[in-house]
Amino acid sequence: MTARTILHVDLDAFFAAVEQRDRPELRGKPVIVGGGGPNDRGVVSTASYEARKFGVHSAMPLRTAGRLCPQGIFVPVDGRKYQEESRRVMAILNRFTPQVQPVSIDEAFLDVTASRALFGDGEAIGRLIKSAVHDETGLTISVGVATTKLVAKVASDLRKPDGLVVVPPGEEAAFLAPLPISRLWGVGEKTATALGEYGVRTIGDLASLPSDALERRLGKHGASLVERAHGIDPDPVAGGEAAKSIGHEHTFDRDTADRDVLERTLLGMADGVAGRLRSSGLRAVTITLKLRDSGFHTITRQTSLEVPADLTEPIFEAALTLLRRELHGQRIRLVGVTASNFRDREQLAMFDRQEDPRRVAAAAALDRIRGKYGSHAVTRARLVRSALPAPFERDPMKPVDVADDEPDAARRRERRDTEPVTDLDEDTFDVT
Repeated sequence: MTARTILHVDLDAFFAAVEQRDRPELRGKPVIVGGGGPNDRGVVSTASYEARKFGVHSAMPLRTAGRLCPQGIFVPVDGRKYQEESRRVMAILNRFTPQVQPVSIDEAFLDVTASRALFGDGEAIGRLIKSAVHDETGLTISVGVATTKLVAKVASDLRKPDGLVVVPPGEEAAFLAPLPISRLWGVGEKTATALGEYGVRTIGDLASLPSDALERRLGKHGASLVERAHGIDPDPVAGGEAAKSIGHEHTFDRDTADRDVLERTLLGMADGVAGRLRSSGLRAVTITLKLRDSGFHTITRQTSLEVPADLTEPIFEAALTLLRRELHGQRIRLVGVTASNFRDREQLAMFDRQEDPRRVAAAAALDRIRGKYGSHAVTRARLVRSALPAPFERDPMKPVDVADDEPDAARRRERRDTEPVTDLDEDTFDVT
């Protein structure tokens, strides 16, 4: 059987690179994307490589970044511009194969096995992609080439920025062996601690352990880790997966216990979620509330709607019920609303919808006006002068460039793959 050729492509310090490309005065300077200055609340979305030399990385509080890098230049997030650049890059990738699986705004997997006859081997295709991205967008991209998604991803991380690392078929285990165990998918802090009891420090150390011993210690996950340590990963490249959830989050400038402020914020979030559901032709069954208090304790609570919804009112009412159950006078730092468990229009034929036709018509009119004149064109009376972001704007563009920051990204993927998520970080994707 012919070995697959899988590429992982990853834009280098994406948000910061776009800003440095568009503003020549920022080139070669420590650029920190994620806020107006070091005294702002919030977190770093991306740091240029010049800023990373000072220890600045994604998901770091802006104030910490300011202390580490006093000469850093802080730039607000321009979500629309980054999305447009991402679309341009993804269009380039699709020229080489229809099997492109975007992982985030700045990275994707490609299966180019069937494209080799046309474009050459994996290394040749990687070079062609790097050249096309640079020539057409002015951005650099790092590429890993291997027979599996796992190894390709590890390879693309090793020589950033502007790297190209090729792992020939049959050399996967040898390539991974000297790397720290934190590089391996599925190894979070807890798992790393457990593996440390066996003296495991590198992926090669893990590969040498008997799978039955790890299975006794870690369950079935232990056996799968040994396979990964050998570079075994049969996971196929999916041609783009549909969103599993749509959500908005808002971090307050100051922690608040004011119920009216919290409820108005919740309404704004619900309005944004509802609009994006309608634009996607979806309705949601499950509504999730996220709260983070001043002590950074985070909870998530969810409920199910009797009838799938894409209107603000049922989403807001469900989230409001959850909110009122959880408020006990604590000061809140962040609130978020997420819709999931989608139904499309064809599936909804089985439901007898009881929605007020006037609300449906009003929502359609609202969408048309905002689509033509912008998200600020119309807002609800209760949200006037609320200082909330517009319903269709991200807060303030949550899909951060975490994939560029190898240690931080590794920790995120490790926790996602191995541990229950009870405390999502502030820069989580609001579309997943």
